[in-house]
Amino acid sequence: MKQLLILLVVLVAVSCELTNEVIRPSEGVTLMSYNVRSGKGLDGKRDLDRTAAVIRAAQADVVALQEIDSAARRSEGKDVAAVLGKKCSMFHTFSKAIDFDGGGYGVALLSREKPVAVQRFALPGREEARTLLVVEFKHFIVASTHLSLTAEDRMASLSVIDSVAMAARKPIFIAGDWNATPDSEFGRKLGETMQYLTDTAACTFPADEPKTVIDYIVTPHKQTVEVLHREVINEPLVSDHRPLKIVVKF
Repeated sequence: MKQLLILLVVLVAVSCELTNEVIRPSEGVTLMSYNVRSGKGLDGKRDLDRTAAVIRAAQADVVALQEIDSAARRSEGKDVAAVLGKKCSMFHTFSKAIDFDGGGYGVALLSREKPVAVQRFALPGREEARTLLVVEFKHFIVASTHLSLTAEDRMASLSVIDSVAMAARKPIFIAGDWNATPDSEFGRKLGETMQYLTDTAACTFPADEPKTVIDYIVTPHKQTVEVLHREVINEPLVSDHRPLKIVVKF
């Protein structure tokens, strides 16, 4: 009986292991960016099941997430990135920007492929500190960020973002909630070194009646990328932002 129980435990552990899928750029890579508001919808309900359902439906290879709680009281002490990773059968990586509500708060990345390296960079934010999470895979790199509400801090973040992008030895994609429109001073400055891969005319915020574009995915101009598909996903309730999705070959 004891041996049977041990066998069952081993089988359950094996079945729960994630499958490490090497993502191949030549076949097309699906990237998603989503400010999930730590699972809180516009109806005031905090529901990670429906957040995970939106992510699963997009069938993305890599998902950049913003506004992620880690062990915060308002999220019942849950590691939100880990919970979403488990629900979506994806690897999760978290970067804390600030201490918050008994835990942490920052950005994260979900991926079908296990990362080979992770870097975290501090970014300025006078209302709250910010972070840039950089996750490397076999063939490329994806970063997630959520920039300051203050224009000066966003501009100061550019030097860090540019230096990380220019130092990358693989194709790099930077996704997030930038808190600035592409036609703002910040957006124009970003566009000097980066190309916008998402539709800069498709509004992302607020989710119920989008009126502005503050979420997007970029890559350096030096990188040759073919965008096979781009969309702002029509999800008006689960967060206060709508998610982005692109399919790229490089």
